[in-house]
Amino acid sequence: MNNQKVLYKNSENKMICGVCAGLAEYFNMDVSVIRLITVLLAFSVGSGVIAYLVAAVILPEKSAVMGGTQNVDDHNSYNEYNSSDNK
Repeated sequence: MNNQKVLYKNSENKMICGVCAGLAEYFNMDVSVIRLITVLLAFSVGSGVIAYLVAAVILPEKSAVMGGTQNVDDHNSYNEYNSSDNK
């Protein structure tokens, strides 16, 4: 399996466009920290807003990058949980 990191917008944990959520997942950080940094850059430098808008347009959605498939581990744990309830 390919363990290459890919930068994308994460619509599962988004507030506006999912850019900060995608960055947080890429850098393995808390999404709140990324959002705070983005707001600070937007107010202090001013180019943070432009960078966010450019990223919102350029970055692909997570479903497009991952092929729209569900994580196999999540699917297996879901099946194991449900199969134990049926017994």
